[in-house]
Amino acid sequence: MRPDPRTTLDAALAQRVVILDGAMGTQIQGYGLTEDDFRGTRFTEHSHPLAGNNDLLVLTRPDVIEEIHGRFFAAGADIAETNTFSGTSIAQADYAMEPIVYELNVEAARLARRAADEWTAKTPDKPRFVAGAIGPTNRTLSISPDVNDPAFRAVTFDQVVAAYVEQVRGLVDGGSDLLLVETIFDTLNAKAALVAIELEAERTGTRLPLMISVTITDNSGRTLSGQTVEAFWISIAHAHPWSVGVNCALGAAAMRPHVEDLSRMSDCWVSCYPNAGLPNPFGEYDELPADTAAELKDMASSGLVNILGGCCGTTPDHIAAIARTVEGITPRPRPAPVEPRPTRLSGLEPLELRADANFMMVGERTNVTGSRRFAELILASDYTTALEVAVEQVRSGANVIDVNMDEGMLDSEAAMTTFLNMVAGEPDITKVPIMIDSSRWSVIEAGLKCVQGKSIVNSISLKEGEEAFLDAARRARLHGAAMVVMAFDEDGQADSIERKVSICQRAYRLLLDNGVRPEDIIFDPNVFAVATGLEEHANYAIDYIEATRQIKATCPGVKISGGVSNLSFSFRGN
Repeated sequence: MRPDPRTTLDAALAQRVVILDGAMGTQIQGYGLTEDDFRGTRFTEHSHPLAGNNDLLVLTRPDVIEEIHGRFFAAGADIAETNTFSGTSIAQADYAMEPIVYELNVEAARLARRAADEWTAKTPDKPRFVAGAIGPTNRTLSISPDVNDPAFRAVTFDQVVAAYVEQVRGLVDGGSDLLLVETIFDTLNAKAALVAIELEAERTGTRLPLMISVTITDNSGRTLSGQTVEAFWISIAHAHPWSVGVNCALGAAAMRPHVEDLSRMSDCWVSCYPNAGLPNPFGEYDELPADTAAELKDMASSGLVNILGGCCGTTPDHIAAIARTVEGITPRPRPAPVEPRPTRLSGLEPLELRADANFMMVGERTNVTGSRRFAELILASDYTTALEVAVEQVRSGANVIDVNMDEGMLDSEAAMTTFLNMVAGEPDITKVPIMIDSSRWSVIEAGLKCVQGKSIVNSISLKEGEEAFLDAARRARLHGAAMVVMAFDEDGQADSIERKVSICQRAYRLLLDNGVRPEDIIFDPNVFAVATGLEEHANYAIDYIEATRQIKATCPGVKISGGVSNLSFSFRGN
């Protein structure tokens, strides 16, 4: 039986920098393979050209792939990535190879597993590991491929999740030690992969260490879909990755500031595997192994990283140079989680609710139940003008935008999807977090599948009992969302201090017992109308304030929300 990868690798990372392998594609190119190599004997009559489908080589030229793994292990790599960067039905559709995707991933993992086990037998004091590589697919969920239709997507979130489930199942069945979601250019695609991984873990009971690696495309410090590194981390931190890092697009020198950011903000191991510099005019990489190694040595010596390797253009010589250069360097210590944690949300940019923060304002004019103008625009399918309402809210100071499509004349799920897909293309709006607001979970879930940042679900409650409440919380958590919890239970809406406090305390205990962090809970203790003139309503405001005080005292870490008009909403930072 193989040793537990997490325990063994954690022990190694406490002592030294661990080495990841280099570029599989660069090595494959060196073999000069032809169409016949890619077809092998099995696919001689296949309908589509197959040259360039590197993943297929695990079936048609397994000797090449296994030899490449061996070369990287010989160079000093501790971890080999499987040859599965395009191992989803979505990516393999270009070659009409969807039916063999599961097999591709199983065989890729088995090849890497065999090479790792052979090298572990040679060097028992240096066990080798296999990371199941999960690429970003060749479709994006946050950007329309049609400039004339910003709401259009070539693929749905559910389709991407299903494709990743199939890939993850193959990688796990083939013997991977870790799962690596890499080269992330769109965080929504990555969130689909994380959902797939979690669904498979729940199904099988097998939960492998999770590596996540983002790609920063240029000097803007943002992903292709527009997120900053900090906003990206906030969006994926709910998955509790074993490591987080940066790879591809840039050389080591240009990656350094982004690695510094991740090293500062994350409480897991940090990885970096850059390209061999930037490509020349012919698309080739000229950076020498010594130069790549020198840049990475500086990162390691500065205490920024734990795992180093190479991406495009890097060879076994690069990996050998990196391994030699960082030998003996004390690695970055893994930080202990800081408690209590602030509530952190994100759109394209981060939003942190600190203890010393003022009220956070949530704009509710993008709510068909709270704005007649917005409702008329949505009912008329004038989504372009409806976007202007959201822009006005942000420019007026809204920290979060609430989107609600609960209108009897609407297909609310479709309206939520269309509007949020269009919002994704408007940086002036989507830079702030989105609050997805509905009385129906199907509408909330439709919204969660459109948002790459860390959003807020508005709302869940105990109104339908504990089972339904915890199921909604689990689904919100699956997408990494914070959640507004209303002071409702099976007996109705809380209308007294005692009921407000007791319902919130009960919900708090249930959520924490089921893995929800307190900083992701926003209680709404119900602000009733106070200007009715009725004597029995005179204490409503005082009751709300007193209930808030007691909830904050007995439910540490939560936030409190309350409507201040029919068009706006706020929650306290302390």
